[in-house]
Amino acid sequence: MTQQQREQATKIGFIGTGVMGSSMATNLWNAGHEVHVYTRTKERAQPLLELGMIWHDTPAELAAQCDAIVSIVGYPSDVEQLYLGAGGVVASARPGALLIDMTTSSPRLAKTIYEAAAARGLKALDAPVSGGDVGARNGALSIMVGGDELAFAEAAPLLRHMGQTIVHQGGPGAGQHTKMVNQIAIASNMIGVCEALVYAKHAGLDAERVLSSIVSGAAGSWSLSNLAPRIVADNFEPGFYVKHFIKDMGIALAAAAEMDIELPGLTLAKQLYEQIAEAGLAEKGTQALYKAWK
Repeated sequence: MTQQQREQATKIGFIGTGVMGSSMATNLWNAGHEVHVYTRTKERAQPLLELGMIWHDTPAELAAQCDAIVSIVGYPSDVEQLYLGAGGVVASARPGALLIDMTTSSPRLAKTIYEAAAARGLKALDAPVSGGDVGARNGALSIMVGGDELAFAEAAPLLRHMGQTIVHQGGPGAGQHTKMVNQIAIASNMIGVCEALVYAKHAGLDAERVLSSIVSGAAGSWSLSNLAPRIVADNFEPGFYVKHFIKDMGIALAAAAEMDIELPGLTLAKQLYEQIAEAGLAEKGTQALYKAWK
């Protein structure tokens, strides 16, 4: 693709170039878009800049140049500051711009951003993802979207460069609520995966051989297929950080409390993850839960 063709494509601002964000931005670049980037530490974005992506020193500078702004950052507090703070994206984006926050964040905050954006003639979607580093790299993420139907239709061509399963779940906040459903299911499942491997080890079984029997049966799950082999290989590097999973579980429990429901499985999972985080594993992948049994 020529530079002229790229410049005529949608100008996309991408904020957050971590484990998943870098791959997602790269997929947008490979699709032919002009991609502008910002992250707190410029060095982390260097591989993207070497591809030809355009660096900006502030989110406000980036937002003023782009037709669509995509973000995937750490915590709800980061999202709030990024979008609603002084010099934030909502205040700085050009009229009619499309704002897509793909961070796992608070449903309540997603609604607040939507309302603030609408007041300025902007379109905002909450579009958290699932699929980890592998899904991000392969453009195969599951993307759960909340917001207006027309904004979703406008965003869909961009989302298809990053994801494979893309579903509009409803109005503002619906994407974040759906991601909470996803995290609740994963949390208890990860306990089961880890307990199963602990049992296999103490029974004297070959864990790889055990997995070959159970991944395609009734016990099968994404975590069993993708994270259990990492556990067996003693690989606890992050596809998704323990610290961020703890954050997600906290959001889900707070939302559950607002709805007056109890989630004992999620409560237990959060307690176990907090134990391994306190033991120094907060920067490891979620499969590090296995170490809670050691």
